[in-house]
Amino acid sequence: MTEPRFEPKDMPLWRRALHAMQTEVYGIHPRLHAYNFASGLLPPRASSELRGRLLRLAGFRVGEHTAIHGHLKITGSPGLVPRLVIGDDCSIGDGLILDLSDSIRIGNRVTIEPGVMLLTSTHELDFPKHRAGKLILNPVTIGDGAWLRARSIVLPGVTVGAGAVIDAGAVVNKDVEANTRVGGTPATKLETLGGP
Repeated sequence: MTEPRFEPKDMPLWRRALHAMQTEVYGIHPRLHAYNFASGLLPPRASSELRGRLLRLAGFRVGEHTAIHGHLKITGSPGLVPRLVIGDDCSIGDGLILDLSDSIRIGNRVTIEPGVMLLTSTHELDFPKHRAGKLILNPVTIGDGAWLRARSIVLPGVTVGAGAVIDAGAVVNKDVEANTRVGGTPATKLETLGGP
């Protein structure tokens, strides 16, 4: 026998109002909004290093000479700022989606083309009436010198090795070895690349 669920309608009016307000402001991140506002004032294809500096001013750990070529979409639960680390000399394309429900670490000299998605959350497969069950969080790590081509997707828990290449449109659901090129849906190894 399952316990009855406590619904907001069963709460006193003041508690319902407080609950509604907490629900509505849950995803508001003031420093992220300040970054988005300032970044939005810049021309889309100009001021890429300035965008990197603005992200750093918003509290995110962004390395020197990292260029952000357009707008980022950053989502996640409260406290997301320390979950993102971007190394030095990176090139970040327009429209990168960063799910900061868990941490994302991007190494040095990484190139990320437009429309890439780095996801750290998914759901357990649950009962038939609601398949998306309990939230599962897993970090994503991108090694030094990696190249993520346009519209590729890196799923939760994946580590992309140093010097790896993810082909355009690939869906990466498992770790990628260093100096390896992968592609497809799901991504599979296409070739071994020269490396140190």
